[in-house]
Amino acid sequence: MESSTTERRAVGAATIAEAFRITAAERADHVAVRTRGDEQSWTWGHLRERVDALAGGLTTLGLAKGDTLALLIANRPEFHLCDLAGMMVGATPFSIYMQYTPEQIQYVVSDAGARIVITEQQFLAGVLEARKDLPHVEHVVVIDPTTDSVGGGRGPDGVLSLADVEAAPAPGFDVDASVAALGPEDVLTLIYTSGTTGPPKGVQLVHRNMMAAVKGIRDLVQFPEGARVISWLPSAHIAERAAHHYLPIVYGFEVTCCPDPREVMAYIADVRPSWFFAVPRIWEKLKAGLEAMLAGLGDDQRASAEAALAAAREKVRLEQAGQDVPADLAAAVAKADGELFAGLRAHLGFDQIVAVNVGAAPTPVEVLEFFHAIGIPVAELWGMSETCGAGCCNPPDRIKIGTVGPPTPGVEVRLAEDGELLVRSDVVMAGYRNLPEKTAEALDADGWLHTGDIAQIDADGYVKLVDRKKELIINAAGKNMSPANIEATVKSASPLIGQACVVGDARPYNTALIVLDADFAPAWAAQQGITATRLEELAGDERVRAAVQEGVDAANAKLARVEQIKKFTLVEGDWLPGGDELTPTMKLKRKPIDAKYAEAIEAMYRR
Repeated sequence: MESSTTERRAVGAATIAEAFRITAAERADHVAVRTRGDEQSWTWGHLRERVDALAGGLTTLGLAKGDTLALLIANRPEFHLCDLAGMMVGATPFSIYMQYTPEQIQYVVSDAGARIVITEQQFLAGVLEARKDLPHVEHVVVIDPTTDSVGGGRGPDGVLSLADVEAAPAPGFDVDASVAALGPEDVLTLIYTSGTTGPPKGVQLVHRNMMAAVKGIRDLVQFPEGARVISWLPSAHIAERAAHHYLPIVYGFEVTCCPDPREVMAYIADVRPSWFFAVPRIWEKLKAGLEAMLAGLGDDQRASAEAALAAAREKVRLEQAGQDVPADLAAAVAKADGELFAGLRAHLGFDQIVAVNVGAAPTPVEVLEFFHAIGIPVAELWGMSETCGAGCCNPPDRIKIGTVGPPTPGVEVRLAEDGELLVRSDVVMAGYRNLPEKTAEALDADGWLHTGDIAQIDADGYVKLVDRKKELIINAAGKNMSPANIEATVKSASPLIGQACVVGDARPYNTALIVLDADFAPAWAAQQGITATRLEELAGDERVRAAVQEGVDAANAKLARVEQIKKFTLVEGDWLPGGDELTPTMKLKRKPIDAKYAEAIEAMYRR
């Protein structure tokens, strides 16, 4: 069931650039990208006009096929404009994480060899600082110049305005000829891995890789014509680029830009997306918020809601076990859906959803069951930067809770002798930029990508992830454990817990560093009459510690004895993406955490 002729033509394109030309021509009058409230709203036709003009202007600056183009831009329409313009030239646009320090910016721009950086005012100071150690950078272009930074198109730092670049196309530049010269093996983008174990590696994805990935999604999910998505994740992350940039290019989705990820729930209610993806923490917080809302109902309404949820959960569990659902239970849940769950979905903005996914870390089963119960079938998926974000995904109509689903169409998977998941497909990267040895380690002679994930594959071909191969805990008694699964259980046990890092490798028992949730903890404390509001203060309050202990106890009740957390330390302050403890994609930096909190960790094994 393909949505349109456009889709059939664009999905058969050889490159993402060609797909854009097809989609822009066929959907010229349809909205391509917008901001909330339509302060900016560009049709595909208007976007193509601006893309072509900017492509010509970048050519004037010296950008050519095979070059790289650095982008440090938030979630705004101009990201799509600039990325596509670079693509039309035949260059390789890539994104830099917004949290990066000047030193980190310098590293990736140098590794990529970019001579042009496009950014915006809020990141300009960091880019200019990084530029001091980037002698090959010839031009910095700012999207939203001020009179202080850019005067007449060029300021004292040699900064250009995007408008001036767009207004000065190279004479004779033929955008259609440029796109026609692109081939499937040309590099589409670089995705710099978030660097949990060392400096970021530049994953080189070619046009063929991404076209294979979008075709696989098309075969898995039947999106309606004019499907809507929200751009809210960092464009340096493969999930954002694949789901909210390349897929819309091929299938003509409408993209709404959300510049502040903390506001994404309000955007969902406004946009009513067709597809939505988020990390587990978003779903955990959403579940806690809904439960708190239901708990605030009157006694009779609350009892009715709890009974409806219990019945719906039981139905979900029976269906997951492959058992028949009794007619009376099915009728009760259908009644509850009409009276309660449908209203909740509409309230959240999930009443027009076609597919809704979670990934990047383990999601507790009870969280998934909750959303399935209220009619939002959140499905786990798995992918890597090295696989265009594709890999395994639960089909919307055949979800197995607790798995990341079967391989997506066109992807082969198998397990190595030690249980490591191996992947072979056209979605697999061409290699790491400037790192032939790392590429040879990841890709074997038969084309299998060694993912570093330990997994299991069931009789139906569904994949269940255990943990990262290098992150498994082996305690002093030789027991293997998954820290990620333990951490997921701990975080889901109490909304007070924002982050948890389990320690236990070569130790007699497991301990944890726990960070309070920056949104929930101050609000909870105020309800308890605690006047402190800063996380540093709250971490030292015995009432807060007692409440966290209740959460840890609840988590321990769900864990095997050897996995349980015997002691924990409340960390003062927060762990922020891109900081000492978390990558920009919110993965734990385990070795830096071990080093930074060594004294606190050792204390938990002394006392």
